[in-house]
Amino acid sequence: MEKRVLGIILAILGIVGLILAAGYFINGVHGSKSIKSVFVYAFLGLIFFFAGIGLVRSTHDKAS
Repeated sequence: MEKRVLGIILAILGIVGLILAAGYFINGVHGSKSIKSVFVYAFLGLIFFFAGIGLVRSTHDKAS
């Protein structure tokens, strides 16, 4: 059950990272620092999201 909770937390963090990247992208990218921020947030968001989804899908509940 702990892996499933960790997977949910990672998926939520991934969604937050993708939303931050989209927000920076929509507000306009001016300068190299903003471009790097968009790529870092998007990359980490994708990694966290897919890692979380993978943990949730691969973890099976035990019958009590």
